[in-house]
Amino acid sequence: MSNFHVIAGAGSKLDMPIIRTIRVSDLFDALRQGAADFWEKPSHYVMLVLIYPIVGIVLTVWMNGYHTWPLLYPLVGGFALVGPFAALGLYEISRRREQGLDTSWSHAFEVLRSPAIGSIAALGVMLLALFTLWLTAAQTLYESLFGSSTPQTLDGLLSQVFNEPGGMTLLIVGTMLGALFALVTLCSTVIAFPLLLDRDVGAFVAVETSFRAVMANPAPMLAWGIIVGLGLFLASLPLFVGLAVVIPILGHATWHLYRKVVEPASTIRGM
Repeated sequence: MSNFHVIAGAGSKLDMPIIRTIRVSDLFDALRQGAADFWEKPSHYVMLVLIYPIVGIVLTVWMNGYHTWPLLYPLVGGFALVGPFAALGLYEISRRREQGLDTSWSHAFEVLRSPAIGSIAALGVMLLALFTLWLTAAQTLYESLFGSSTPQTLDGLLSQVFNEPGGMTLLIVGTMLGALFALVTLCSTVIAFPLLLDRDVGAFVAVETSFRAVMANPAPMLAWGIIVGLGLFLASLPLFVGLAVVIPILGHATWHLYRKVVEPASTIRGM
């Protein structure tokens, strides 16, 4: 497979995209465009199919049957870590709508035929590793405060956190730890996956471009991270039902954020 590549792009030279400066108002414009994509082609039907089996099996059977309730909060927070990869199909739908192509939900799987699929997979593995490290760190923190014995029910966990010594420490330190993982994910992937779908630049350039985007726009990008994290958290509260709307909108909006942050390839070639 002579055309298969992961770290570098398909060309002989690294394609280093040009970063634009954006404002916080651009974030809300991206959200508005993402919502328009969502209502144009209701990808939430696909999301409903995916979310309920995952949430039902993992959070009901696993937590209730194996008494892993302490991982509830880390798993909810973990949506923000794996979200950039999980939303790949949504980026593709937005890309196709932008170009006036057919945007049927089945085209979400076109990403599997992307020339950059090797790089996309590599970044997906990186996010999975971060997610695993986050869960491990969260479990280690819990056991350091309460021991290896876990509550049998969700009510037991809440009582432990709010009534026993160490509960506030778990909330504060756990939140700070989760924020650190989220910041690493934001810096390394905020526009990496949309960039790879748009231009086969390789995993290294995709991650490096995301870092440059954050460094060039620290306040808007931090605000974007807060919007994503808060949106996913609030959507998770009503038995995760809200995720069926929030995840598609954020996914589509991320594509439009990418368009605002990165100069088009045609612009660069025309310079």
